[in-house]
Amino acid sequence: MTQSQALAGSDIPDASSSGQSSAVGRLACARLTLTDFRCYDQVRLESGTQPVVLTGANGAGKTNVLEALSFLIPGSGLRRAKLMDVGRRQPGEDAGRPWAVAAEIESGLTSVSVGTGLEAATGSKRVVHVDGETQKAQSVLSQHFAAHWLTPQMDRLFLDGSQERRRFLDRLVFSFDPAHAGRITSYNHALRERARLLADNKMDDAWLSALEDTMATRGMAVAAARLQVAERLAGACTETSSLFPACELAIDGLAEGWISALPALEVEDRLRAALKSSRTKDSHVGGAGNSIDGRLPHQSDLLVTHAAKSMPAGQCSTGEQKMLLVGLVLAAARLSASDEGRVPVLLLDEVAAHLDADHRQALFNEVLALGCQAWFTGTDVELFAPLQGTAKFYDVADASITDMTP
Repeated sequence: MTQSQALAGSDIPDASSSGQSSAVGRLACARLTLTDFRCYDQVRLESGTQPVVLTGANGAGKTNVLEALSFLIPGSGLRRAKLMDVGRRQPGEDAGRPWAVAAEIESGLTSVSVGTGLEAATGSKRVVHVDGETQKAQSVLSQHFAAHWLTPQMDRLFLDGSQERRRFLDRLVFSFDPAHAGRITSYNHALRERARLLADNKMDDAWLSALEDTMATRGMAVAAARLQVAERLAGACTETSSLFPACELAIDGLAEGWISALPALEVEDRLRAALKSSRTKDSHVGGAGNSIDGRLPHQSDLLVTHAAKSMPAGQCSTGEQKMLLVGLVLAAARLSASDEGRVPVLLLDEVAAHLDADHRQALFNEVLALGCQAWFTGTDVELFAPLQGTAKFYDVADASITDMTP
């Protein structure tokens, strides 16, 4: 199979042959094909639309499957890896091979073939195909697929810097507002171009003003989308009898604070003025907004509080932080289902092993009640016994995947 075939999923059989059906609005990866991805030479999973359990020893390649799925939305995947590091390597090879991920995505009664991977011609550019047609931008992926994930690396989400919390929130926003990804890309491009001009001491007012206008208009829209989703998520957290604790959400950001009291156009004007006043200091220290009293959209921080304890998440115990994260992701899925009619896919890497029996059962119950396709990984298949009869089970070993569904 050629790389273009792998990307487009052109050799994947018709979706009707799986015998699976899905509820209206429920997203599912019914088939997944990996080509030269991480440890996998060529592998295909006929996963259907039900939950999926991947078990095997540490290092067997379970997380690689979840990472492949995470490339079906805009961004650099759940590991934030460089594209050239994702391809399979043979011993002695300096760089990874061009890789491809192809999937058959089902949503209600419709299905679409989606593919993405590293372009063979350049070895550095990511390409995206939808139903065999090459797309101009990654952002189109958000129109067809939505996924939220939790990984062991996210255990410090509430303790480390704001960047990861901002990315976490943006991934949640993608599922409600696919255009959010394009706005962030446009904002970040203008941010980089402005920083380059200032670093080179090119104080061209017209050029800088054009870039700052893009940052102001896109930044206001990005901030508004984040704020709206954060407010809705906080409500969704409290509107359930889940065992997972409810949380309060706020955003520490300049634009977010203005949005609550000012018209959108005035927020944009204030952002433009703030950026213009910050040019001189930004030219000396780099970045943007160094002399501004407040966080610009690329610096905003998601603030999470354990509602019942009125305690910042970063001060909660490790177990409570894990449960707050799980609760947030489940709340996002519930909100998508009730308000958007679109249930995202959940990628839950080693999550079950870190929950007690009651919370593990509560997680399974919520996934099944939502009709959600969750992909679980773990080393102990017994932890997933309650999902027998409702999930697909796979054993992962030595870069091969075997269907073990009873």
